[in-house]
Amino acid sequence: MESPKTPRSSTSLMENLLGLLRVKIIRGINLAVRDVRSSDPYVTIKMGRQKLKTRVIKKDVNPDWNEDLTLSVADPNMPIKLTVYDHDTFSKDDKMGEAEFEIKPFIDALRMNLAGLPNGTIISRLHPCRQNCLAEESCIIWADGRVIQKMCLRLKNVECGEVEIQLQWIDLPGCKGL
Repeated sequence: MESPKTPRSSTSLMENLLGLLRVKIIRGINLAVRDVRSSDPYVTIKMGRQKLKTRVIKKDVNPDWNEDLTLSVADPNMPIKLTVYDHDTFSKDDKMGEAEFEIKPFIDALRMNLAGLPNGTIISRLHPCRQNCLAEESCIIWADGRVIQKMCLRLKNVECGEVEIQLQWIDLPGCKGL
């Protein structure tokens, strides 16, 4: 019999996990200036207690990150918060805006049996509205045998700026799965 102090085995953690969400931080567009003439931006994404960040790109308000950040997903209803910061060497990093996005529509598309669809088929479209941070229509697409979603997020609580991202799913062996 296990004592209450015994740590839970990793299998029980895997059983609650649906899989991994790869969030590709593609680029920033017209980000706010926080230093003299430019900014040194980086992006963080947060889901529950997980927090990941990109590298800092020096002196660029239109940075190209093309960086993959991977989150473990146990609850598809949990929103993901994206925040852009300006890296400062001698003071606290300045916030350059934030956006929140839902992955539920993406997860719903993954749960459909889509094998055999023609490449480039649009599964569903999400439109910008007051309830989301989309800067433009976002399509969930079947491409190269997988479901992907590109989004352009308008940053809130800042004078300007957008961040382009792409979602992709990774199934993990031993996981609960979708």
